[in-house]
Amino acid sequence: MSSQRTYFQSESPAWTRRSFLTRSGLGFGGLALGTMLARDGFGLESSWRPPTGLPHFPARAKSVIWIFLRGGLSHMESFDPKPALTQYSGKTFDETPFKGVNDPEKRKRVRVVVVNDANGQQRNKIYPLQIGSAPGGRSGIEVSDWFPHLRNCVDDLAIVRSMWTTDDNHGAQVQFHSGRHMLDVQEPTIGAWVNYGLGSLNDNLPQFINMGPRFFDKRDGRYLGPAYDAVPLVIDPREPLAYARPEGDITSAEQQIQFDLVGKLNRLKATQYPGDQALDARIKSYELAYKMQSQMPAVLDLAKESAATKQLYGVGDRDTDDFGRKCLMARRFIEAGVRFVEVGSGNWDHHFNLSGALTRTSTSVDKPIAGLLTDLKERGLLKDTLVIWGGEFGRTPYAQGDDGRDHNNKGYTLWLAGGGVKGGTSYGSTDDHGFEAVQDKVNLPDLHATILHLLGLDHEKLTFRYAGRDFRLTDVKGEVVKRVLA
Repeated sequence: MSSQRTYFQSESPAWTRRSFLTRSGLGFGGLALGTMLARDGFGLESSWRPPTGLPHFPARAKSVIWIFLRGGLSHMESFDPKPALTQYSGKTFDETPFKGVNDPEKRKRVRVVVVNDANGQQRNKIYPLQIGSAPGGRSGIEVSDWFPHLRNCVDDLAIVRSMWTTDDNHGAQVQFHSGRHMLDVQEPTIGAWVNYGLGSLNDNLPQFINMGPRFFDKRDGRYLGPAYDAVPLVIDPREPLAYARPEGDITSAEQQIQFDLVGKLNRLKATQYPGDQALDARIKSYELAYKMQSQMPAVLDLAKESAATKQLYGVGDRDTDDFGRKCLMARRFIEAGVRFVEVGSGNWDHHFNLSGALTRTSTSVDKPIAGLLTDLKERGLLKDTLVIWGGEFGRTPYAQGDDGRDHNNKGYTLWLAGGGVKGGTSYGSTDDHGFEAVQDKVNLPDLHATILHLLGLDHEKLTFRYAGRDFRLTDVKGEVVKRVLA
């Protein structure tokens, strides 16, 4: 049986198996150590105590799968079809009922990092829909023909068609994850906050895993500390089993000796501070590091998955294999007790050749994500797992160049499914041409507050004392979107 080269990457070089084993005391062990020290209040302001790890009220979900589409998907050609774009194709907005699209008063509300407007002669001309749509499920919600598999799952989705954000360039991905504009001080991401607020479901595994792509200087934990950073995982499909064969230069027994030695040094240090729970936690962290390495190979081993399950995710098919493996691994991580799993997909920034590019990108994710939802549901995991799907922003109803769409932060779409979510629901709306959210508008603090609520966390109470003030994910904003809750 072939073995797998799966490696953990830092912000610079990727970790090989050898470097992972050598540095595990500062890797998984360090994560466990940081978590335990934080739980004991070690290194924090003396008046501050972190969360207990228990929800504030009964939770509807206990785990999260966060599916991020990097680049900004066209909402009109996915989950918010706009027939008016085809009806008025090629016309300027002044020639349609949609005057005022570029109203300067509206644009004043946009906090722009880089002006990214298309050519002035083109930006006012409406670009037609590049594909049709059809209703799905009992709910009859309209979904683009580029997503036929997800259309079959629409009765499990709560589709929010009234999202908006303040950033019209790719700093919006920072907002999507942290709720803060990229010009602000970068804050911890939602995955780090969830890990901080609720702690571990399985002490043998990291509680926040990111299966790329990474963006900017994404240190998820920020002031929460590196213990709450995501563990970036890159899976090489050529080798299906991680850590299957030991390296020739170190054996499991030798590694255990290393852990035992570190433990002895820690205990020696502990004699200077008898009864110090933080140091006790440090000792335990190295023991946990060994356990993590022993459990990870089993979780990452896809060999035991049936051919039918792999086919459900599109594993083995050229167009869907890569993302299908990520989605299947996400299910396995959730099943094993990982709290927050991010699954990323790139290349959604369709400034030109929208039809060809969106055909490729939609095909790569449609079947795998539908397979994930189906598999979670069949295994009874969907009721406890919150799945979120979305990107940085939407696209414009007008053309960029001849065959693309520009960024649009004033209106876009995402969806939620699973634990505590009212499936078969469409919430909010954009205007007739998809330019701006106009009804039941939802911004990112609202989304984050809703996610925390489903996990049993009050977004106003989940705080961290830093630099003399209490910080929270939603800052001073955010309202739970109650109408998407079951």
